[in-house]
Amino acid sequence: MQKITNVLLIGLIAIGVLATQSLFIVSETNQAIVTQMGEYLYTANTPGIYAKMPLVQDVSYMDRRLLSTDANAQEYLTLDKKRLRVDHVTRWRIVDPLQFYVTVRTEAGARARLDDIVFSEMRRELATLPFDVVIADRREEIMETVAESAARQAISFGIRIEDVRIKRADLPKEVQQSVFESMKAERSREANRYRAEGEEQSAQIRATADRERTVILAEAYEESQKLRGTGEAQAIAIYAEALQKDPEFYAFSRRIESYGKILREGDTLVLPSDSDLFAYLTRSASTGR
Repeated sequence: MQKITNVLLIGLIAIGVLATQSLFIVSETNQAIVTQMGEYLYTANTPGIYAKMPLVQDVSYMDRRLLSTDANAQEYLTLDKKRLRVDHVTRWRIVDPLQFYVTVRTEAGARARLDDIVFSEMRRELATLPFDVVIADRREEIMETVAESAARQAISFGIRIEDVRIKRADLPKEVQQSVFESMKAERSREANRYRAEGEEQSAQIRATADRERTVILAEAYEESQKLRGTGEAQAIAIYAEALQKDPEFYAFSRRIESYGKILREGDTLVLPSDSDLFAYLTRSASTGR
């Protein structure tokens, strides 16, 4: 009885092992290829449970999700012969499991090949551009060009490159100070040029304003002289007309105006009694009027 139990137990274990070796599961995040003695049989790229021949057929799993390769920083030479240290990240996914398995086999192998491709394309692209453009103006355009070129090569490995991005672009430590000093000198030259242009424009504006001021003042003086001449002419005409109508009244009014201009409260004048200036005053006093 014990022997029968042991045999049954061993049989059940063997059946369980064969069952586990005969079935495999592909999840939503994976895809797999099945090979027999190294020969490709089929690709399981939809989630589910699949059957295979135990001990004869093998299953190789591959990730269907978006993968990332974070490369080590490398030094590149720009168009103006400046060294630049750049590290990048590549995002990619496996789109042809069989091609991937045949060419690179594993994710580690894929990352090594992708790094070589991106490094090469980065070096070629950066060599056509000056340093200041790389670090400032056209970084987005550069990475798009690199990603497109690298994607055309990576497709032969069953890989589709989704994106390539520069994480950081720095100068090597040994040349940072010299480049910073050069950039500082260049900015100083530009600042001095802008100041000189501003001072020149300021002098031109100031000269134009002074010239316009002189013209305006001259025109205003000319106009005031015309108005004064016209007013004086009208005054003379009025005086002449008044003199013709009543010479005595005219003389009286003019003398009164003179009194108003000469005499002030508290003033003391010593003049002869027959002075023409006080003719009307003395005449009034003598007549009692």
